[in-house]
This record gives sequence, C-alpha cells and structure tokens, in this order.
Amino acid sequence: MNRPQPHLLLIALAGSTSFLDLYATQPLLPLLMRLFDASYFAVSLTVTAPTIAVALAAPIVGRFADLVGRKRVIVGSAFGLAVVTALSTTATSLNQLIAWRFVQGLLTPGVFGTTIAYIQDEFPPGSTGRASGAYVAGTVSGGFLGRTIAGLTAASAGWRMAFLAVAAANVIAATGLWLWLPKEKAALRTGSGGGHGRSLQRLLVNPQLLATNVIGFCLLFSQIAVFTYVTFYLSDPPFHLSTAALAWLFVVFLVGAAVVPLAGRVVDARGYRSTIVGGMVVGAIGSLLTLLPMLPLVVAGLALVGTSVFIGQATASSYIGTATSQDRGLAVGLYSTAYYLGGSLGGTLPSLFWTRGGWPACIALVLVVQATTIAMVLGFWRESRRGGDPAPPVAVE
Repeated sequence: MNRPQPHLLLIALAGSTSFLDLYATQPLLPLLMRLFDASYFAVSLTVTAPTIAVALAAPIVGRFADLVGRKRVIVGSAFGLAVVTALSTTATSLNQLIAWRFVQGLLTPGVFGTTIAYIQDEFPPGSTGRASGAYVAGTVSGGFLGRTIAGLTAASAGWRMAFLAVAAANVIAATGLWLWLPKEKAALRTGSGGGHGRSLQRLLVNPQLLATNVIGFCLLFSQIAVFTYVTFYLSDPPFHLSTAALAWLFVVFLVGAAVVPLAGRVVDARGYRSTIVGGMVVGAIGSLLTLLPMLPLVVAGLALVGTSVFIGQATASSYIGTATSQDRGLAVGLYSTAYYLGGSLGGTLPSLFWTRGGWPACIALVLVVQATTIAMVLGFWRESRRGGDPAPPVAVE
C-alpha cells in the first residue's frame, strides 16, 4: 500500500526551524558588546559556542534518532530549542548567555540532521531532489528569519525580548511539525556489528573526502567570519548602522536561497570543480567589494559572499556521493563536523585580525581561506558530472 509523502512545506518548515536560533546573535553583537562591556572575541563566542556544539552533536544524533524515532527527535528538539532560547533571557552575564547558546547548538542537529535522514527514507528516489530543495530553502529562510526577528526586536525592546521572540517562532514551528509531520515508517534498529571502525578508517584515508571536509571547513569559516565581523564594521564610522539596520542586512541570504537550486543544473552542465571554483571567485569579488566605503557596494558584496558559500556547500555536499559509494551517511556526518568546526573558528579567529587591522585584515584572512578552497578543489577533486547516487543533503547555513 502506498503511503502518503510528507508535504514539502513541512520539510521546509523543519529546515527553517533548524536555523532560527543558530546565528540569531549576529546582528546583536555590537549591542551585546556595549551591554556586557565585552571584547570582540568574547562576544563572538555567542556565535562560536553553538556551532562547536553542533559539530560535537551532529555525528551521533542519527543513531539516537534510529532508536527512538525520527519524528520524536525532530519535534522534541524543536520544542527543546524553544525552551532553551526562552531560558537564555535569564542570563545575567555574557558567560551565562554563551552557555545557553552552547546548549542550543547541542539541540540543533536533532532537527536538521534527523530531517536529512527522514528525507532519504520517506521520499522515493524520484522525489528526494524536490524534498532536498525544499529543505535547503527552509534552512536559508530560517537563518534569515532568526537574525531578522532578533535584530528588529532587540532594536525596539532589548536583547531579552529578542530571544523571547525567537523562542515564540520556535514554538509555532515545533507545533506545526508535531501536528502535521507524518510519523516515519518503522525502521530496523541495527547495531554497528563492529563495522563502524572499519568504515571510519576507510573514509579517513580517502583523499577526495578529506579534501571535501577541508572545503566544508573553509566554506562556513568564510561565511561566519564575514557576517559576524561585518556587524562591527557597519556599526562604526562612516556607516553607523543601528541594530535594526544590521538585522536587515541578512536579507541578502534570500539571494542565495534563490540561486542555490540552480547549482545542480550548473554541476550537470559544467562539473563539480568548475561550479565550486566559479562560486569561490564570485565570493572573492564580493569580499573585495565590502572594502569600498559605500553601503550599497558593501551589501552587494555580502550578497555575493553568501551566495558563493551556498553554492559551494550545495556542490561539496553533493560531491560526497561521487567521492564514495559506501558509508555515505557516515561521510556526511564527518563532513558536517568539519563544516561546523570551520564555522566555530570563523567566529573567533578573525577577532585577532580585527584588533590589529580592522575589517581589511579580516577580509585578507577570508581571501586566504577562499583561495585554500580553490586549491583543495583543483588539487584533489576529480572533474566529474553528477555520477552515482547523491549523498544526503547537508544544511547550507
């Protein structure tokens, strides 16, 4: 008997829920810096702490979901994020806020990692592409909404109300998933059978996969570095942007959401290497544009940087399916860990460059990372069209 497929809007909702919280403090950083009398490095930890937690939790959440049920983990994590986000308002110091942010990061893979597995199991092969596209669009829109809600609310009512507003959005999304997301089909609970270690060893000696992990690390590093420290750059002279104006900056992510679905067509026509190298060149141009002291050019540069990262991430995660024909789920888990470790370092390392050379020094670091991405692609990836089965989708935020 054919079982009805989950509606694509619910998959998009799950993707959106994953990223409402993760980067919500980015437009608040100058405000939090003033309120807590904190350094650039200290306040950047509100971005770094949750990404470190995601990197730690992402590889293990899949096994837990197999044991207790995927819908339960998705819905439970979504409600958990709402509770922890609301509790963040009780923080009386920056260190307490950072601790709450770390807990948010631990819960995040329960939504996005489990949704990835849910798509693979609940949709037939001919429909997974559309489901993955809906999911990716959801992750980008969720990241945009979380930052915008937080920034606009903080500008008028303070940072605590900003966290409550994001928590309310989480409750709405979690309730929708609880009511309407179909329960997954019964799945076999199988043990590793002693093969996990051998699978891990096989993946760790695959040079294409190792290069792909480095590429993922570089991609999120560059995005977090640019979109975290640009808030300091634009809140200072000559721009003097307010917290509300900084929140609206992230509308540029919607450009990436529109472009990412086209990345697959470009891969089909030009190959993986050409697609990601082209994307990185676009990102480098965007990085250089942000150095010009004209706000429209800075915004245009940010749109190019964000779009290049989204294209790179969609291409790199898809390439996993070409780089290995075995243990793709584990390969995606390793890639996710490298990706979010890159985001963690991207939130903190640029602070050292900022204190010595400001925004130009940060951009110089980003350009080096973007060049490293290109070098890894040209040095280790084999030129290929879409070959073999695709790997499970990975969040682009």
